[in-house]
Amino acid sequence: MAEEQEYGIYLSWNNQAESFQIPVNPESIEVKEQGQGKTYNIVGKGGGTDETRAGEVNVIQSPKLKEVTFSSIFPSQYYPFVNSNVSLFVPMHYINLIRKWMESKHPIRFIFAGSYKALAFAAGKYKFSDLNFPASIESFEWKEVAGSPGDIEYTLKLKEYVFYSARRVTVVTQENGETVLVQQPPDRPDERVRPETYTLRRDGESLMEVAKRLLGNDGRAREIQKLNNIPEDKFYLGLPAGTVLKIPQN
Repeated sequence: MAEEQEYGIYLSWNNQAESFQIPVNPESIEVKEQGQGKTYNIVGKGGGTDETRAGEVNVIQSPKLKEVTFSSIFPSQYYPFVNSNVSLFVPMHYINLIRKWMESKHPIRFIFAGSYKALAFAAGKYKFSDLNFPASIESFEWKEVAGSPGDIEYTLKLKEYVFYSARRVTVVTQENGETVLVQQPPDRPDERVRPETYTLRRDGESLMEVAKRLLGNDGRAREIQKLNNIPEDKFYLGLPAGTVLKIPQN
């Protein structure tokens, strides 16, 4: 695959169902990364070195979530400084997308590619991306540029988002007969937005297919059946195209 050296910022939503590249690269990007260590005072004598002395000590904890802030413009026309390889939309297209993403209460994905970018953003294939993480849109400010009708100046502030969920725990009996609880690794985060309803695309489409596609587990087909009061015979034979199903949201 051909590659080119490029500096670019990419925003996407719902597992790249909607995405765009920032048309005009900002002059600077502010990235805020902080620790959150706590300090305590140790009373009494310490050890024999400075590293183990009494007094104030710092306990290192997990770092805080990253914050990214940048400002640029959504141009109303092509200028020499517009990224040459982007599809340029009218400014309100970008604004409406960002508004929609904020209202969805679902994280977006932020990618800053500052080195070599594989020429396939839609496929999500990158090399040496400097920053790549899900994020919440904390603030979005914009205004029309004086003297350049149609151009929109904006400032976007993002905050790293961490997917979280309860982990499964299994009971394991060791060789000595002692039982211990083993925490299972978390599932891969699902960045897709789950629809409240789904319309069957073809006759005979099974509930297991729908559960696999939308819930990531065909074993949840029974939940869809129960939620929609579907008879047992229809569970196996399928339903006609155009049938609207309610989808579990948990």
